[in-house]
Amino acid sequence: MRDFEISTDSNCDLYANEIKELEIYVGHLNYTFSKGNELTEHLDNFTEYSEYVDFYNKIRSGYVAKTSILSLQAHIDLFTEMAKAGIKKVLHIAQSDGLSPTIDNANKAIEMVKEEYPDIDYVAIESKTTTIGEGLLVKIACDMRDKGKDRQEVIDFIQNNKCKIQHIVMVDDLTCLKRGGRISGPKAMIATMLNIKPIIEFGMNGKLDVYRKEMGVKKALKSMVEEFKSHTLNKQYPLCYIVHCDNSQRAEELQQMVFAETGIKPELRIMGPIIGAHVGPGGIALGFLSNEDRPF
Repeated sequence: MRDFEISTDSNCDLYANEIKELEIYVGHLNYTFSKGNELTEHLDNFTEYSEYVDFYNKIRSGYVAKTSILSLQAHIDLFTEMAKAGIKKVLHIAQSDGLSPTIDNANKAIEMVKEEYPDIDYVAIESKTTTIGEGLLVKIACDMRDKGKDRQEVIDFIQNNKCKIQHIVMVDDLTCLKRGGRISGPKAMIATMLNIKPIIEFGMNGKLDVYRKEMGVKKALKSMVEEFKSHTLNKQYPLCYIVHCDNSQRAEELQQMVFAETGIKPELRIMGPIIGAHVGPGGIALGFLSNEDRPF
């Protein structure tokens, strides 16, 4: 019997089959699409690759995607589901508190669910990451759980290593960054005219910021590889991913560049709608667990 179970939010960008195989519980976030007077609400629970592609194609066609954090009620529903199933001990892994107060909702929900199920022992921690970086930590937590590690050992590992999760993100289209307030309208226009590709990374504070700017795609991809080479992969969990916003061709190009320079072949994945709504179509990122802290 396992010592505890694991839950997380859909920001982790794990595929539906992985969620089933890992035997984890996931709270699914919502996003909306708007265009003119049309407004529709959707759940981040894709089960087919084509659904990811359709999401990015809608943005390309003029739809505006907006997201919200996993609500207090959604956390209550998630934890109540587990409590009703007789699960007494849980580790919940939330996305970075530098991006949203999701962890606050998780902690409030735990206390509220405890009123009805006082014997549960649920603990929530935030991950200082999101998308596949968060998913990477969830995978590690599941591996440690299945090897018989107790919950505190897993918590200690995540707390000691979460700021060693590196994200090197190249934004292809500045429209979504401008809409999200990461870059001003005039700056976005100038950058687009000059073919500037911002490189966005997580800092130690768990916030995403523009770390540098490169002129054109080729220089941006090369700089991503050079930065990757400046790190060393964690020996225990040498996991490395390239996650893209429906840009498989460029993802494969980056994969080949990384392999040629390092002998490491990152796994290719597509980014989910919650973070993808902010990065925008065509974006691409390297995500991995290093031995070094983040650069800023």
